[in-house]
Amino acid sequence: MHKPRATDFALDIAADLQKWRSFVAIGELGSLTRAALFLDSNQSFLSRQVNALERECGTRLFNRTGRGVELSEAGQRLFPQVKDLLERAQALEHDIRADLREPVGTVTLGSLPSIGTILTGRLFSAVRARLPGVSLKVLEGSSGQVEEWLTDARVDIAILYRYAPTLPEGEEALATVDSYLIGPRDDRLTANGQVPFASLDGLPFILPSAPNGLRTALDAGARHARIALAPVIEADSLPLQKQLTAQEGLYTVLPLHAVWQEVQEGRLQAARIVEPPFQRTVALAFSRSKGPSSAVTAVTGHIVRIVGEMATQGMWRS
Repeated sequence: MHKPRATDFALDIAADLQKWRSFVAIGELGSLTRAALFLDSNQSFLSRQVNALERECGTRLFNRTGRGVELSEAGQRLFPQVKDLLERAQALEHDIRADLREPVGTVTLGSLPSIGTILTGRLFSAVRARLPGVSLKVLEGSSGQVEEWLTDARVDIAILYRYAPTLPEGEEALATVDSYLIGPRDDRLTANGQVPFASLDGLPFILPSAPNGLRTALDAGARHARIALAPVIEADSLPLQKQLTAQEGLYTVLPLHAVWQEVQEGRLQAARIVEPPFQRTVALAFSRSKGPSSAVTAVTGHIVRIVGEMATQGMWRS
């Protein structure tokens, strides 16, 4: 099996950039005295640095003149390369410090379609306005796909539904979400705003196929309530679930935020499932193989803020 190898940089003479900074300053100013003032140092220290460099290089780098010093032939050949090295080192230092002050980089978010549809637009607007150095990459998929992306470190942040009363270690609860029975316009069953879980018995459902977190939780709830959930069609597509519910008189189960616009426009109706309530937690998870960068931390802050704003609109409880 191939073993990774580190790059072997053989640095000796070029290892101390401060000495070469002195070399460039003396070469540009032509005087140890002026270079000492510029570098806030003293002339004897710079003289020792030059002597040390010349010993390491095995050649004279400066010629002493009555007016000061000037680069020797060898010094002239080295000067542009050394100055370029220092300029690139300075640019790297600026980049490092800028990254610490202002988040930069790409943040990959993995989410379920029912969350991403309502959240991503707001998040993009916030990141674009307040984090100019950060770009977003969004992946949408089933709960199993998002879990896989999280494990494989394909995403930095994942937003998932959790149906258990406790969250896996390291995850953070963003909101508690009620589940709603979604029906077509003018449907009697969903007209009252609430519906007992037992009323789901035998309805013509369009539901996601197993394995799926919602489907697994619904099937478990149905077994406990001793009712039958027999979908007439299975579809993992959120748009298709909403379309067939509206057009074919079917039912589905979704959080209110997933159908917020359709309910506001009167194309669908939603009744909160009660007796017992059927709830889920919106959870925030991070890739364990990556330490959260400043960009990830900044984007997470905006996610938490936006979720809180959506709670005040009645989409969920923060």
